[in-house]
Amino acid sequence: MIDLGISKMALIGAVALIVIGPEKLPRVARTVGTLLGKAQRYVADVKAEVNRSMELDELKKMKDSVVSAARDVETSIQSTASDLEKDWAATTAGLTGESGVSSAPTTTADSFTRYPEYKHPNKHWRVKRGATPQWYKARAGVRTKALSGAARVARYRPQKPN
Repeated sequence: MIDLGISKMALIGAVALIVIGPEKLPRVARTVGTLLGKAQRYVADVKAEVNRSMELDELKKMKDSVVSAARDVETSIQSTASDLEKDWAATTAGLTGESGVSSAPTTTADSFTRYPEYKHPNKHWRVKRGATPQWYKARAGVRTKALSGAARVARYRPQKPN
């Protein structure tokens, strides 16, 4: 990068003072400062975007490795399950002949547990059930009817003596 020391900065400041003039120099310095700040923010945003894309690539690689491991586990479980089913079939084949029980499963509609048919409770859901009684509201001083602002002013406005 450019090596700017104190002597070079002083030289740049003196040339700017002569060329630009003392009246316009503060405004130009502010403008240069804001432009440098914007440039630094832009560079920081670009760096952050590059870092995010690199992390995204790493996450994609990690996801692919996890998915492949999950597939391997699934295939091993399926092969183990098929071996277990074969062993179970071989084991139960000898038992069915001795006990006289048929190996065909009995899955008829009568073998399932029957639940009663749904009956609607016929509740009146529009009716308020837990309402506070009017006598309690009156004794406690609870307002039961809402008044608008204009109605309240008209009701409670002091009457003018005639």
